[in-house]
Amino acid sequence: MLVNSELCEALEADRNDLHANISYFEEAEKSNHLMDDHHFTKIFKINVKDTFEDELADALIRILDLSGALNIDIQKHVELKLRYNKTRPYKHGKNY
Repeated sequence: MLVNSELCEALEADRNDLHANISYFEEAEKSNHLMDDHHFTKIFKINVKDTFEDELADALIRILDLSGALNIDIQKHVELKLRYNKTRPYKHGKNY
């Protein structure tokens, strides 16, 4: 349910057109600018926190944490599923 709550938050962020602005972080990476934790947190809260992308990241982190706790090789399962999906018809024969 924690994963579901994060996905619901992502949906609401998207409905409210809240999307991450990571241009500051990309520019900092290009210039090899290292920022301290305080500066990073301030910039993160302004440009990323509670956005669609941020909430998707939260959902993924929850899934990865659960997989680790249960000793599931999630990477292997994703690879298997992607290969299986290649054998299926586009949209699995459905409209969406």
